Amino acid sequence: MKSSNKLILLAIFTLMTGCGSGSSGDSGGSVALANNMLSITVNGSLCSGNSYLNKPCVSVTVCTPGTSACQTISDILLDTGSSGLRIFKQALNVPLTQVVVGTGLIAECTQYGDGSSEWGPIQTASVILGNEPAVQVPIQVVDATFATAPVTCQNADQNPAAAGYNGILGIGVFNQDCGLACANSAANGMYYSCSGSSCVGAAVALSSQAQNPVSLLPWDNNGAIVQLPSVPPGGSPSINGTLVLGIGTQSDNVPSGVTGYATNQFGEIATILNGISYSSIIDSGSNGLFFTPPSTSLLPNCPSPDSDWFCPSSTTTLSASNMGASGSQRGVLSFQIGNFNDLISSSNNVFADVGGSSTGQLDWGLPFYLGRNVYVGIEGKGSSLGSGPYWGY
Repeated sequence: MKSSNKLILLAIFTLMTGCGSGSSGDSGGSVALANNMLSITVNGSLCSGNSYLNKPCVSVTVCTPGTSACQTISDILLDTGSSGLRIFKQALNVPLTQVVVGTGLIAECTQYGDGSSEWGPIQTASVILGNEPAVQVPIQVVDATFATAPVTCQNADQNPAAAGYNGILGIGVFNQDCGLACANSAANGMYYSCSGSSCVGAAVALSSQAQNPVSLLPWDNNGAIVQLPSVPPGGSPSINGTLVLGIGTQSDNVPSGVTGYATNQFGEIATILNGISYSSIIDSGSNGLFFTPPSTSLLPNCPSPDSDWFCPSSTTTLSASNMGASGSQRGVLSFQIGNFNDLISSSNNVFADVGGSSTGQLDWGLPFYLGRNVYVGIEGKGSSLGSGPYWGY
């Protein structure tokens, strides 16, 4: 069933990264891909039936380290707004090894910008992306029943049906999901050491935090490219695209005509909209464009229960300017916002012109990716677009 829920899966970067070290249709990715490529389906065959609009899905293979016991799991949300692989316990069939700190079992409370959260232990897995070599990486096994969750995760998603996906592949601009902020202080609000049912805040070494698996690849480790086609006015039922690993590391990922936008320490660039400067993120895990509207008369909110979304009387065109953190890169772009209720009344699931209201940060969600190749440059690693962290398009 198509959901109209507002989804902003932008992880809380103030803790997580402040000190951080195709064509339309649905073939399900049946075309042969290079080793450094993964198929993406937006509301297509790699997604579950329990999906919401503008949901980009991939498959990953998870193995018990050092063995041939492997499982390929689909319905994994592709999220450039976070770092790290997270998989629900209910979707995982292979045994993994628990990561510990001292004598305690490490667990994590991951919080997102839409108010949702995931709770569960950190365990070590061997992860395969596309046909790249396997990398051994700590991942979060999402399990709301694990020990006693902290207050901030008491309402964590219970299962894939509640979340709308089997897991999240976070391939954002940082190597870990928290970085030095969680390595240097036990009062980080994300990582915990659990003994029995009791959990207390814990400082966790960088190597034991949930890691961006792309950054651990032997060669194509400096970033990724999300390639999605455009959709017509009124949307499409589903689309297919490609996730390309590496930037300028092989002949299939060399940037051409692309501008890199360096981020600040929080993974943000600057956007000027209606004369106001906002911190912004380019986030495939958010299913709309979320920002403060120039006026409520221009972009009124929809009637309840969809009051988080915009319902203008006619499709409205807006213009914004993106700048890198240094201010040296600047690019002007236009985008459209349609009437949310009118759009979702069709049988389509993928829309370029859905947006909703938010305050503070501007979120360039999945609609921004449609018809663009978006480059995600990982911190501390370079390409012809600059030294990461950066966004490029």
